[in-house]
Formats: sequence, structure tokens, C-alpha cells
Amino acid sequence: MSNRKNIYFFYQKNNDLKNKLQPLTELAEKNNFTIVDDHKQANVIISIGGDGAFLQAVRKTGFRQDCLYTGITQSDESGLYCDFNMDNFDEMLHSMVHEEMEVRRFPVINVQVNGENSFNCLNEVSIRSTIIKTIVIDVYIDDMQFETFRGDGLIVATPTGSTGYNKSTQGAIIDPKIPCFQVSELASLNNNRYRTLGSSFVLSKDRKLTLDIIQDGNDYPVIGLDNEAYSIRNIKDLTVTLSDKVIKTVKLKNNSYWDRVKRTFL
Repeated sequence: MSNRKNIYFFYQKNNDLKNKLQPLTELAEKNNFTIVDDHKQANVIISIGGDGAFLQAVRKTGFRQDCLYTGITQSDESGLYCDFNMDNFDEMLHSMVHEEMEVRRFPVINVQVNGENSFNCLNEVSIRSTIIKTIVIDVYIDDMQFETFRGDGLIVATPTGSTGYNKSTQGAIIDPKIPCFQVSELASLNNNRYRTLGSSFVLSKDRKLTLDIIQDGNDYPVIGLDNEAYSIRNIKDLTVTLSDKVIKTVKLKNNSYWDRVKRTFL
């Protein structure tokens, strides 16, 4: 880690938080780190806030493959992506200098909308109806039609995203060391005409998932990319695959993904 010395802090700019960060920046500089104002010059990107801030940091800096990401929470926040808080920032710097820190790699999914625009997601992509009417989606695994879904929507989550929106729909929590993605239903309608699996299912890294939206008047669904909404007038289909990209994050030893899941939920 000793060659990673340029730090960029990602946070919502306000004077209160800027003042709180002042001791952290001074401490970093005392440990021979350089604070940069442009994230393109950084090789360590640190988000300030919970998981939402971390997701925004990754998205706004372009899912960079040549740097490390980490998250720092404030005293009243928690996050599965964040190993540190404002009170143990010195511990983080000490670990980085002495190479006591481990690097974990989180899978990313790629989402193509209407066969054109392509996006990366670290948490999940969701598609939901925006009107008081169920949405109908033909679900294809590779080139095989698997089911016709009718309900409020679908969530496609990465392993790390499995603890978020996906978990609230009774989806499984997946170990991020497994390269895969998970599909979960939102209030599916099952009857003689529409029949779905009725549970989440997991696809391997080599699978391609295609969601064809049936154009029956519900043609303007909301697409959620991590914690951002994607605005487009007409959504016809989504294609989801596991990306070759991974997000490299730093963590303390003896603080595994499952340690944090236990702390958060149990």
C-alpha cells in the first residue's frame, strides 16, 4: 500500500463536514499522504458517509480500476461498505503505511438499456412500475425464455447489494467472493395466466439476463442504478451481465464481510 499516497475525499460539501475533516487531512499529511482536489489524480478515494455516499463515490469517479476505495462513517452512521469511522482514521492510515490492510474485490454488474446505453452497478439495478398498474416483463436467461413476470418490479443485485433492497424482499445474502448476481421479485402476481418462480434465483458469472418490458401502457418504468434513478422516456429491455470490473476496497484484518453482516443485522 506504500505506493498509494494520493487521497481524494468524496463528500457533500458543507462547512460543518469540512471542519470535521480538517484534523483528518492534517493527520494524513503528517503520515506523508497528499490530499488532492481532483479524483483523477488520486489512487485512494475515501467517501465520507454511509453506504449511499460510498456508492456515489464509486459512480461519480467512474468505477475506477486503478485505485482503492474505502468508506468512513460519521458517529451516527453505519455501512456495510465502510470499514472505518471518523474516530479511527488514524488506525486506517497506520495500517496503510505498514501494509497491514487487506484488499477485497467486489463484483460489479453491467446493465445495458435498450441495447444502447451501458451502466455499471455495485449494488443493484431495479425496474419498477411508476403507475398504479403491474408491470409485465419477459425474463430470459441467456436466450431461453424463463418466465413472464407480472408485479411491481424486479431487482437484480450483486453479492454486496444482496444485503440492501434485495434483502428487504426476502432475497438471500450472497458471499461477495462468489462471482454471480441475484434476481428478486417485487410483489409478483401468480395466477392461471402469469406464473413466476416466486423466489429469488442466482445466476453465475457466465449467464446473461434479459428483461423485455411488455409495452402494454406501462412503458415508462423507473430504473434504479444503485441509488440513482435513470431517466428515459421509453424502456424496452434491459440486459444484465457480470462485468469484468471489480471495485477494490481496503479493509482491516479480522473485519470480514460476514463480520459486518453480523454486526449490522444480528
